[in-house]
Amino acid sequence: MNNVFTITIIGTIVSLIGTGTGALLVFLFKNPDNKVMSLILGVAGGLMLSVVTFDLLPEAFDIGGVPLGIGGVIIGSLFTAFIDEYLPDFGAMYSNKGEYFKMGILLSIGLAMHNFPEGLAIGSGFAAGSRLGIGLSIVIGAHDIPEGMAVAAPMSISGVNKWKTYLYTILTAVPTGIGAFVGALLGEVSPIFITLCISFAGGTMLYIVCGELIPKSRSLFENFLSTLGIIAGVIIGIVIISFI
Repeated sequence: MNNVFTITIIGTIVSLIGTGTGALLVFLFKNPDNKVMSLILGVAGGLMLSVVTFDLLPEAFDIGGVPLGIGGVIIGSLFTAFIDEYLPDFGAMYSNKGEYFKMGILLSIGLAMHNFPEGLAIGSGFAAGSRLGIGLSIVIGAHDIPEGMAVAAPMSISGVNKWKTYLYTILTAVPTGIGAFVGALLGEVSPIFITLCISFAGGTMLYIVCGELIPKSRSLFENFLSTLGIIAGVIIGIVIISFI
């Protein structure tokens, strides 16, 4: 049980460092204008799109097959669409920038769902061997940096206090620790369960990237800058996947 506890702590700390670093990078920009915000959201959207399509979903397909993986994507997308539809209007709470707060909430929910299967991967990896567990922890920590940026950026521009923004962002790391605990405790989780978890998370991310991040990036500054940011994010994601 002590080993399980240690793995849980490692999974939590890895995600905390990744998402926290992403939030801190956003805070380096004081009162970002539309041009900077468009670039940040574009890069984050492109990177997340790259990670989902070239890493997360292929992994789900390899584990449980394409039909089951697609089913998880559909369920995750519909679930996020439901949340999007019934989230309250934050405009009254944060003036005319409430839409950004709503985007941040959606992203934090999606990231939290995404982090649980990541935690499962860490826990299962350590159960198979410490070398695999450490390698997975490094990769997942790196992936969490742009995801932390994606959550913190819209909340920051909406006017939310920096400390609250940082708190909301790092709270998304909690499911990673829970997933690491479950993965380490069970050792080998059902392939069907892992496939559904990973593809569900991929569906939530795809909905948010395609429905919120990329359109908002384009609307903030309607020229080639946002498009180049998206392309740069996709390329960065491919590099991360290929070399770590």
